[in-house]
Amino acid sequence: MLALARQLQARALPRGYADAVRQFALFAAAYYSYRIVRGQVDGRAAAAFEHARSLIDIERTLHVFVEPSVQAWGSGSSLLMDGASWVYINAQTTVTVSALVWLYLFRNSSFYFVRNMMVVAMCIALVGYIVYPTAPPRFLPEWGFFDAVADFTGVRADSVAVNTLFNPYAAVPSMHVAFALMIGIPLARLVRWPALRVFWALYPLLITFVIVVTGNHFLADAFLGALTAGVSGYSAWWLARARPAAWAFAPAT
Repeated sequence: MLALARQLQARALPRGYADAVRQFALFAAAYYSYRIVRGQVDGRAAAAFEHARSLIDIERTLHVFVEPSVQAWGSGSSLLMDGASWVYINAQTTVTVSALVWLYLFRNSSFYFVRNMMVVAMCIALVGYIVYPTAPPRFLPEWGFFDAVADFTGVRADSVAVNTLFNPYAAVPSMHVAFALMIGIPLARLVRWPALRVFWALYPLLITFVIVVTGNHFLADAFLGALTAGVSGYSAWWLARARPAAWAFAPAT
C-alpha cells in the first residue's frame, strides 16, 4: 500500500511537494505584482484614452483599422458573440491554468521552459502597463465599439468587482495573444492526437479574432502581444542553454 501511495504521489507530483509549492508561489507572486501595478495606473485614464486614440491613428495610417468592421460583422450573430465572449473570459483562466497543470503533471520536462516564457512575458507586460496604459476599444463607443463581454455577462466594465480584479487599461500588450502563443505552440508540439495538434496550432488565431470581435483589443495590441511572446520564447531558450537539464523544452517523440 505504501509503495502504491508513493507511486501515485510521484505521478501526481513529478518533482515532489516542494517543487509544486514553488511553482504556485511563483505565479502567486506574479499576480500580486499585477495588483501593485493595478494601483499605479489608477488615475491615468486620460493618458490611457490618449494612447488608445494614438493606436487608432497609427492603424488608420497603415490602413489596418478594421476592428469596428469586424465587431459590426460579428454582432449579426448572437451565438458568435456569446461564444467569443465565453472564450475571452475563460482563455486567461480556465484554459491557461488547465494547460499549465497538464504540462506540469504529464509533460513535466517541458513545463519549466513554458513557465520561464510566461514569467518573462508577465514582466514585460507589467512594464508596458505602467509605461503605456491604454484603454481598450470597448471604451470608445464613438468609433462604433461596444462591450460584448459585458453584454454577455451582464456585468458592466465600471462595476466595483471588475475594477477590483482587472486593470481596465491593460490593453498593451495583449496578454491574451501572448499566452495563447506560449500555450498553443508548445501544446501543438506535445500532444499526441493530430486533431488536438491542429487545434492548439490554430488557437492563437482564434484568440486574436476573439479579442477583436469582443472589442477588448486593437490589432496593434495583438501584434505587441505576439512580439512579447517572441521575446519571451527567445529568453526561455537562452535560459535553457544555461540549465539544459532543468529548463530545456522536450517535444514529444
